[in-house]
Amino acid sequence: MYAITGITGKVGGTLARSLLAAGQPVRAIVRDAAKGEAWKQLGCEVALAAMEDSAALAKAFAGATAVFILPPPDFNPEPGYPQARAVIDSVAAALETARPGKVLCLSTIGADALHDNLLSQRTLMETALEALPLPVTFLRPGWFLDNVSWDVAPARDTGVVQSFLMPLDKPFPMVASEDVGRTAAALIQQDWTGTRIVELEGPARVSPNDLAAAFAKVLGKPVKAVAVPRETWELLFRSQGMKNPTPRMRMLDGFNEGWIAFADASRTIKGSTDAMAVIAGLVG
Repeated sequence: MYAITGITGKVGGTLARSLLAAGQPVRAIVRDAAKGEAWKQLGCEVALAAMEDSAALAKAFAGATAVFILPPPDFNPEPGYPQARAVIDSVAAALETARPGKVLCLSTIGADALHDNLLSQRTLMETALEALPLPVTFLRPGWFLDNVSWDVAPARDTGVVQSFLMPLDKPFPMVASEDVGRTAAALIQQDWTGTRIVELEGPARVSPNDLAAAFAKVLGKPVKAVAVPRETWELLFRSQGMKNPTPRMRMLDGFNEGWIAFADASRTIKGSTDAMAVIAGLVG
């Protein structure tokens, strides 16, 4: 039995569907019974548990061959990451109690960064789970190509996509969520011991200019990338409702300055979905 958290999202959903297609039993862990109904119709067992509810999670993890952990994102965290820490404590305690056969956790590029930033929430998760007496794999994907969904309307309407990644010709490790889910499905069915780290990016690195060119080709009109000046970020993010924009800004600094990166090529694998395919799907 494969117990899957985050199954209602793109990555968790692709993972679960891949396992079902392979004839594997899946337990869908959801916090809302209504959201589990569709998975029940597909043949999944459904367990109700919030990520902050350690007792419910332990029950959902019990007897599992493997558990997939997808921590909920918090893009506007309070100082010290209290919400992330509550989830981490709950998940770690539940795994300690349930003792599933193995654990696959969706982490991120930058989980090994030396400077505090938005992705440090995954650093905390990795630290907690690697201390458990269980085989654990941390899957660290690059920047999600699916983030360009925010750029579809501006590209179509104005021919401009704004970029916080810069310089505009710098290629970054990016990956499609579909590739992350499919890779997770392959990894979780493998056997391993101890802790391992797998880094994942797409077939080629992608610059902001490359994204604009892909939009232009898909839309059939000129599209250009424009860098958002660093000095405007804080005011802009606060105007969008962020109370603590510093972690997000430091994450972007990490990509732009190069201290958020894949440093060990021996543990990096590549997906098959390129930026053009993702953008074409979003525009379509």
